[in-house]
Amino acid sequence: MLGKFQDSKVDAKQLNALALAYMGDTVYDLYIRHYLISSGRVRPHLLHRTSSSFVSAAAQAAAMFEMFDQSVLSAEEEAVARRGRNAKSGTIPKNTDQHTYRYSTAFEAVLGYLYFLGREDRIEQLVAFAVETIERRETK
Repeated sequence: MLGKFQDSKVDAKQLNALALAYMGDTVYDLYIRHYLISSGRVRPHLLHRTSSSFVSAAAQAAAMFEMFDQSVLSAEEEAVARRGRNAKSGTIPKNTDQHTYRYSTAFEAVLGYLYFLGREDRIEQLVAFAVETIERRETK
């Protein structure tokens, strides 16, 4: 996907949790945009509104809670999630509480970690799980 940019190796295990979350945020956003467009939602306003329901801190935190509850993550992924959850960002979130923000950061850190390991298959599994969780939550 990134060609020569991916040739420069990044040691995911040495990156701090916030750097992992920074990348994971973008990875997740890309997957959600692809999902929405491939499902036929192509009008810009609808894309933005629908995308927001998947990428919000509350939605990501809900997916992370469900992953913990159902033991979806491997031990290694759980360790990364805990690092993400416990990371101190130095900023106070505007539209969410600290607890939700920390769990959304945990979710993003796991995706960033998997991205740098080149585990696209696992990213797809976790994103699919998150999408199902969020859609199920919205239909209640």
